[in-house]
Amino acid sequence: MELGLTPQEREFRDQVRGFLTSALNADVVRRSRTGMHPPNEDDRRWWNRVLYEKGWAAPHWPVEYGGTGWTPVQNHIFEYECKMAGAPELRWQGLRLLGPVLYTYGSDAQKQRYLPAILKGEEMWAQGFSEPGAGSDLAALKTSAVLDGDHYIVNGQKLWTTEGQYCEQGFFLVRTEPGERPQAGISMMIIDMRSPGVTVRQIDMINGEGSTCEVFLDNVRVPAQNILGEPGNAWNQAKFLLSNERTSSADIHKARADLERIREIAAGEVHDGRPLLLDPVFIRKLAALRLEVEALEWSVLKVAHEAPSRHPIGACASVLKIRGSSLQQKLTELMVQALGQRSLRVYRRDEAYAEPAGDPLWPAYAPGVTADLMYLRACTIFGGAMEVQKNIIAKLAFGF
Repeated sequence: MELGLTPQEREFRDQVRGFLTSALNADVVRRSRTGMHPPNEDDRRWWNRVLYEKGWAAPHWPVEYGGTGWTPVQNHIFEYECKMAGAPELRWQGLRLLGPVLYTYGSDAQKQRYLPAILKGEEMWAQGFSEPGAGSDLAALKTSAVLDGDHYIVNGQKLWTTEGQYCEQGFFLVRTEPGERPQAGISMMIIDMRSPGVTVRQIDMINGEGSTCEVFLDNVRVPAQNILGEPGNAWNQAKFLLSNERTSSADIHKARADLERIREIAAGEVHDGRPLLLDPVFIRKLAALRLEVEALEWSVLKVAHEAPSRHPIGACASVLKIRGSSLQQKLTELMVQALGQRSLRVYRRDEAYAEPAGDPLWPAYAPGVTADLMYLRACTIFGGAMEVQKNIIAKLAFGF
């Protein structure tokens, strides 16, 4: 791998930058850069439509389903430039998680019904995997789906459903039949979130936001045709989906943007009569994190370029998930440290999104920093807890 961009890739980068400059406005960028969770839903749906009209809503999808045909490096450049420009981050659940499962395992009718709406941002998707008694241990799930004619009757509860309050559709793991092994008998099912019997309850979080929800399923009637693939065969689909999620959870583009935000804060904050950015101790901490970010970035690019010959993709995805999650926490911790006493103020959403007032006590880079720190305490749990990832690596990579 060449450690640099080719002339063609630099030309592509300039094209992306030109588009972002013309398409984004200052208000959207300001709201996106606060790091509030969940992000502004109106901004995100608007940006999804803009990218769809450009043909760039799902660069990582195959061309026949609406992808761009870009190389892995072009995809990386595009996502990096979007993040650095302050573009709203699109919902993962439809574009990154369910979409690939649909075009890989779904029926022709399911692809025709759901993929265009995902691309256009017309329908947002809830991920119903975790349960009160089955978080990272998905094989222990108890939500049941019993066949009744041409419908399934679904009963159960899902937990930590990210941004479920905004979603029109959901993809759920349910138990459709008993099996000798706990992984057997599990199906992946599409459920309209507006169906009778579906109740979504927002969970108040420590950062003052409500990014996750409980979902209660009480005798919900779901058409049998909403099963993805063969009934009872969702374990492979779930592993496929979670590998995509864990690779994306490295979140290298956010890490790059966080480094720049730390520099901005440290340049504006004064310590012992000089900008914090000139403090030798702080500089060493920032430099150490920059090295970690660069090492992780090249690891992500290596996995994106080629299937590793020594270890399976599932193990590599778990490695990236572990490293990326830990790094996100380190970056937000240093960001809060740079902000100092100002980090004690936790902004409400309306305060964070408001126009900066020009108050030197509360500069424009302050809103959202502490909220992001608090939210990302969970990043070593969501998508599969750290301990589960280590077990996956031990089993898949080393046979333990």
